[in-house]
Amino acid sequence: MQERRKIFRERTYLGGVIAFNRRASTMDCLVRNFSPRGAKLALEGTGILPDTFELNIERKERSYPARLIWRRFNDVGVAFDAGFGVAAPAQRVTEPRSRESEKDVLRQLLDDLNGAE
Repeated sequence: MQERRKIFRERTYLGGVIAFNRRASTMDCLVRNFSPRGAKLALEGTGILPDTFELNIERKERSYPARLIWRRFNDVGVAFDAGFGVAAPAQRVTEPRSRESEKDVLRQLLDDLNGAE
């Protein structure tokens, strides 16, 4: 098989988190190879993965805006091209959990207001 990549990808075995829908949806993945331009990810349910998402690699302490290039069975190839975005320091993907607690607080306030009528 002919190598079409312009930059060599190092083989890795790193845990990653894919975030999309404004970080409301997350999926765990395994980063199988990596370069500054892209990566190969292993995960289940590649069919629900959107065309663009954020890839957070905690061990590298970086978050990468990613664009889906190809998908095969439980593997996907993604690109981190300069035109799409720049890697940023990683942020833990905990916003959805904090949103849930905000929703609980708001529900309680609504219940209190409805009970006051």
